[in-house]
Amino acid sequence: MELERWHDFFVLVGTAGATLVALLFVAVSLGSGFLSNKRTAPTRAFFSPVVLHFSVVLFIAAVALMPGHSVRSLAALTGASALIGVGVSGFIVVQLLRNTWTEYLIDHLAYGLLPGLCYIALLVASVMILSADGTGLDVLAGALLLLLIVNIRNAWDLTLSMVRHQTDRTRKR
Repeated sequence: MELERWHDFFVLVGTAGATLVALLFVAVSLGSGFLSNKRTAPTRAFFSPVVLHFSVVLFIAAVALMPGHSVRSLAALTGASALIGVGVSGFIVVQLLRNTWTEYLIDHLAYGLLPGLCYIALLVASVMILSADGTGLDVLAGALLLLLIVNIRNAWDLTLSMVRHQTDRTRKR
């Protein structure tokens, strides 16, 4: 397999995933007034999956960089991550359809549907990698990049929501 040629890509993507998880923790700590017991379900639907998605990017990049693993281990760990991600994304889609936490179509797409499609692509990539299809790593890279970009958008959206909430609270005082 040609993982050596992909070294820099996986280093970059993994570093981005790790950095964005850390920045999301900082954003949440700054917006701590936004998160309350009343908002437990929306927090699980919006914040937790974004952390998971960034963590999956980091995890798969780390697995791809791990020396001494086989094609089977890369495919198995990518496939397992993809199955977990499909499950989480499906749960989020259902939660967004059942509740009125957001009226924006883009939020439904960005928090639910698009991550789910990324995980389906990761599952396809794992099968392609296992079957020695030369484009498996290309599909893997595309899915990781899309997952990263969609969740950069989501993290930004969450941060703006917290800032707006904090601004509204300050103005009411």
